Amino acid sequence: MNNHVIIGTAGHVDHGKTCLIRALTGIDTDRLEEEKRRGITIDLGFTYLSLPEGTQAGIIDVPGHEKFVHNMLSGAGGIDLALLVVAADEGVMPQTREHLGILSLLGMKRGCVAVTKIDMVEADWLEMMLEELKEDLKGSFLEDGPIVQVSSSTGAGIDDLRRILFELVRNTPAKNTDKPFRLPVDRIFIMPGFGTVVTGTLIEGSLQDGQEVMVYPQELMTKVRNLQVHTHTVSQAHAGQRVAVNLLRIKTEELKRGCVLAQPGSLQTSYMVDVAIRLLPEAGRGVRTNSRLHFHHGSGETLCKAVLLGRCEELLPGQSGYAQLRFEQPIAAKSGDSFVLRFYSPLETVGGGMILDPKPYKHKASSLKALEKLRLMYDGSDEDRVEALLIEHSPHYVQTSAFSLQTGLTAKKIQEILQSLKAEGRAIEITEKLYLHHTHMKTLGANLQKLLNDFHTENPLKAGMRSEEIRGRILRDLDGAAADRVIDVLAQQGFAHKSNNVFALPGVHISFSSKQKDTLDKLISLYKDAGFSPPERKPLLDQHSRNKDMPKVLDYLIDAGHLIPVDSELFFPSDRMQEAQRLFQQIQATMGEVKLSDFRDAINASRKYALAILEYWDLRGNTKKTEDGRVLEKPFEGSI
Repeated sequence: MNNHVIIGTAGHVDHGKTCLIRALTGIDTDRLEEEKRRGITIDLGFTYLSLPEGTQAGIIDVPGHEKFVHNMLSGAGGIDLALLVVAADEGVMPQTREHLGILSLLGMKRGCVAVTKIDMVEADWLEMMLEELKEDLKGSFLEDGPIVQVSSSTGAGIDDLRRILFELVRNTPAKNTDKPFRLPVDRIFIMPGFGTVVTGTLIEGSLQDGQEVMVYPQELMTKVRNLQVHTHTVSQAHAGQRVAVNLLRIKTEELKRGCVLAQPGSLQTSYMVDVAIRLLPEAGRGVRTNSRLHFHHGSGETLCKAVLLGRCEELLPGQSGYAQLRFEQPIAAKSGDSFVLRFYSPLETVGGGMILDPKPYKHKASSLKALEKLRLMYDGSDEDRVEALLIEHSPHYVQTSAFSLQTGLTAKKIQEILQSLKAEGRAIEITEKLYLHHTHMKTLGANLQKLLNDFHTENPLKAGMRSEEIRGRILRDLDGAAADRVIDVLAQQGFAHKSNNVFALPGVHISFSSKQKDTLDKLISLYKDAGFSPPERKPLLDQHSRNKDMPKVLDYLIDAGHLIPVDSELFFPSDRMQEAQRLFQQIQATMGEVKLSDFRDAINASRKYALAILEYWDLRGNTKKTEDGRVLEKPFEGSI
């Protein structure tokens, strides 16, 4: 049995919700002086219903007056069972219908109806009223729900209602406590001797005393100092319980109703969400793009602007569609969360729906691509949803961990889907945490080929571009290692040819003019004859300043791997570097380590050239300095 259940009242003002709760539990949920003076509920009230098994179900008593619907919404998001209250002497009234619509928009599936004040009406009136009530409930989640006739004054029917609530609680499906905990805050106050205390309904996961938590959307870190459930101190609270949390190192003025306590890193803050939206049939007007609305989510409320997608100019009452909601203040939500929308003015409930993407990119209203993405997010399989996000993130890049936050799927499930997409050729694995959609890789491939084509045209004697040059032109969003991996994958897919860490268009061959060929032969001979004492770049080019081909041919020899640049000025032929590697290893085998003087003598060059080669190997991690010399740290094979 799942005992962690929240029962929430709903109904018109003065229909007896608070009196009914008092009759059921013996507790008055009106806590404000103004509520007691005026005789109406203004803000949320909280208590619990004792169950036969010795446990409790939480109860949230909401205000019924039209001026306080925003307070009703702050509590409605956390309830599991609805207790709709309708007074026998008045029947269904405007806030009865509005509350019923709100509960429907929030995805409520279970509950019952209490017809109160039966002692104040005649039997024939009550019979007529019940027929009208059943008609009004048609099509709602309470259409087939129990209807109990009660009197809070005489106690008539109270035991029957209590028994039905017990049965509903017993049959309520258990919540998933494996998810990261989430607690929308609906009350904030100071407790003398303790400090800041917040209350709310734990809607996901489990929360422990002493746990580090984050306040969203402010992204403030704090710690749980004490936990209470129904006034009892506990070491752990679970989804479906009303919880009071004493927080360390945080001030009440830093918090507000609607903020969320959650596991650090389990939510994202955003100024936009993509949603599936549905307008109530009884809504007084439609919603157009740029309509200003009140957005109610969890225990919070913020103003937003609606952008209808897919060239939809207006949603009329009873219609559904897709939209991007843009907020004046950031929110923290999850995929699958329900919300309610009310007009900015006049203040009326118009509709609501489901959050599909809690941190999307900004869409144009006419974007059919965005519309298709949201259709997949709403109606598609888990694989469809992940692929839709993968496509949307192109040409941007996102770590796979973000997909879990945007879909609500576990990291393990995300990885399984990505591996499946990879096997089908629809996703390319760049790193364990970074995937790109195959359509984006094709776009990147085309961009790379255009870049290389332009490069070859402007630099006919250069073998190609190095990865760091390519990164800065088409892969600026990625860090160096990931960008290099993308370029390598593009080469593997045939978009480029890689040789000596240089990328060129496939099939491109460098052709030399006779004058350039003479310069090439001259440079090769010059560096070969120089042994381990090659000329420095600047003096060499200064000496041959009239030969405009000299810099280009020299760069070609470097790009093609014939010359190895150990620094910006000194280049050694590749066969000389291989000889130097062999000599280094011979010295180490004989001496145990290689001193600069011994290496200098071995290559028969001055200290400057010997040191340049050794420092080059140091930077590449091939050699490591010791107290008196160097030793081989990493094999030379392939290092040049």
